[in-house]
Amino acid sequence: MRVLVVEDEKKTASFVRKALQAEGFAADVCHNGDDALAAAKATPFDVIVLDIMLPGRDGLGVLKQLRERKNSTPVLLLSARGEVNERVEGLNAGADDYLPKPFELSELVARVRALTRRNGENKSTILRVADLTLDTVAHYAQRGGKKIELTSREYRLLEFLMRSAGRLCGRMMILEKVWDYNFDPGTNLVDVYVRRLREKIDADFEIKLLHTVRGSGYVLKEQP
Repeated sequence: MRVLVVEDEKKTASFVRKALQAEGFAADVCHNGDDALAAAKATPFDVIVLDIMLPGRDGLGVLKQLRERKNSTPVLLLSARGEVNERVEGLNAGADDYLPKPFELSELVARVRALTRRNGENKSTILRVADLTLDTVAHYAQRGGKKIELTSREYRLLEFLMRSAGRLCGRMMILEKVWDYNFDPGTNLVDVYVRRLREKIDADFEIKLLHTVRGSGYVLKEQP
């Protein structure tokens, strides 16, 4: 499950991210509303943890914009004020839950997990591209009825590519989403893992799904 944390206090954002990662979530962080909207447009998240008090476009503005874009990702609002009228405004704008600051990290994680379960009731847990499928609950991949054995990192890479099916994924984006790196380590790490994954999902099949866009990155799709 992938969570977007939108919090301008960098220390708080770091604590939240680490707490979510410790519980098995993949967590991305943004520190302002415009970056949050761009991230939500580029990546399908399972939950968004959204602070109301942000520089520039505030959290309620971000939430309203998301819902206007027909983005139905569950949103957990955070606010230091905790006033009743603010909670009501946030819930009326389309928030799914509300947590006043200060909060216990364990409670935040529990609320995020509850939102992922609730969202999962209405969201397929099976990702599919052509005859390649990935069960995101059982962490089980297969193609053409044949089971594919994946390491944990290969699984994360495949899940990201399948959730981004048809869209170009640059190497830096893959490093951020799959390895949680916000810098280029100066190695061919991504290329090595893509090559391993390609051997597992494409080598035995006539139709190839994982394609290289020279100089740009990779895209997972069924070629016409």
